Amino acid sequence: MAKKRPFTLSIDIGGTGLKASVLNAVGKMAAEPVRIETPYPCPPKVMVDALTHLVKPFPGFDRVSIGFPGVVRDGRVITAPHFGNKIWRDYPLAKELQKKWGKPVRLLNDADMQGFAVIKGKGLELVVTLGYGVGTAVFRNGELMPRLELAQHPVLGAKTYNEYIGDRVLKKIGKEKWNKKVRQALEWLNTLLNYDQLHIGGGNARLINFKLEKNARIVSDRAGILGGIALWKAKDFKG
Repeated sequence: MAKKRPFTLSIDIGGTGLKASVLNAVGKMAAEPVRIETPYPCPPKVMVDALTHLVKPFPGFDRVSIGFPGVVRDGRVITAPHFGNKIWRDYPLAKELQKKWGKPVRLLNDADMQGFAVIKGKGLELVVTLGYGVGTAVFRNGELMPRLELAQHPVLGAKTYNEYIGDRVLKKIGKEKWNKKVRQALEWLNTLLNYDQLHIGGGNARLINFKLEKNARIVSDRAGILGGIALWKAKDFKG
């Protein structure tokens, strides 16, 4: 067991669910992932309490990686569009959890963390997560281009990608019309970035019913957890 250490507790914070598992030293899952519903409303204290409940099945971890759905910087939350930007702004989530759990914590945008698990490391790669909201991450030759929140950019009039193809839109208009919008949104992103590879993840990715281009693929929903090992491989990590 000692050879498999250190164990990384990896947490994927989503708009509808909080998921976690423990990764061994080479980034493989050492335990089955667990999931609980994301509480709403969800100010910082509620989130911290929910995460503490989530990780109770995993007592033997050495360090923590967290993917958060918003802009983060140096362990602090800058934006939290799903939970309330005002109440979350500048909240030191990594520091608070480190204090509570007694383990070092690193924080990264959730799409960025998922991307580390699926990228090929060559050319320009785009990661798009389709869940409660829309997340994006861009990598160039394996290097993350940080804090690039394309999902918050207006895409049609005043609507952002979140408002154009987010989960609320899916529930309102149905799968067929939603798929047409997703296809259009991916075409816009390709025109903008001219990416070499597209990776599509998130809980709603499984609902895509149109044929993807050869340079696009749907990735495992577990990638949001598996990417957590990358946060500890980088010696100069900056969230």
